[in-house]
Amino acid sequence: MGGTVTIGESGGSKGQRRREAILQVLKQQGRITIAEMVERFNCSEATARRDLEQMEAEYPVIRTIGGAMYDGMGTLRELPFSEKEGLSILEKEKIARLAASLIQEGDIIGLSGGSTNFLLAKLLKSRKGLTVVTNAVNIAMELAGSAIQVVVTGGIMRHNSFELCGPLGEEMMARIHIGKMFIGVDGISAASGISSYSEQEAQSSKAMLKRSQQSFAVFDHTKSNKTSLFTIAELSELHAVITDQPPDGQLAGELARLGVEVHVTD
Repeated sequence: MGGTVTIGESGGSKGQRRREAILQVLKQQGRITIAEMVERFNCSEATARRDLEQMEAEYPVIRTIGGAMYDGMGTLRELPFSEKEGLSILEKEKIARLAASLIQEGDIIGLSGGSTNFLLAKLLKSRKGLTVVTNAVNIAMELAGSAIQVVVTGGIMRHNSFELCGPLGEEMMARIHIGKMFIGVDGISAASGISSYSEQEAQSSKAMLKRSQQSFAVFDHTKSNKTSLFTIAELSELHAVITDQPPDGQLAGELARLGVEVHVTD
């Protein structure tokens, strides 16, 4: 890490100058921690957290548990699950709780991979009278030992997401009926619908969605109005979306036009 940075009062507010300096560090190294901000910019942890909260609203910055990442390329990148799990964690926990409230005893639900659905699985562990169909090995393991009946699709595991993909799983899905499907997405937009980084994961999600009566896209606000590489489904194929901030722009208009329900956390 570099030495302490002293920011003068002239030429704009001290806070704004500090945030611009933080942005430069993010551009150079891709990420920054709270501890590094405290040392580099001689500020308190509370100030560092407030800076990142404000910067997320103004710049291509994504908060993580212990700091932030720079997302200035304007495109979505695939991250290992261990890194995804820490992104926007508080928002994802709220989304998972809202999704859990839509699940009743007796439901047959589908869970694609992803950090939000993993949190949803954690919340469902204490429930009874449910069947969970999933192509994610980590979700299946999280539910192991619970009273939930777990059905795992076949396929080859992708190490970035722990999802099983390929023809084996798709053939199995053709014989399964799902009531409510919760799909983790990497992007959602009016033009491209819901999308994924991985062609294999997109195909697996498509197969599960086809066998579902209702489909729910679960995502935090950083995925709104963004498109990843491979389309999973058009917005018209969704029953509802579950997110932490009301969708805006063209996405909001298209969801309303299609009658897709929008569930937003408190």
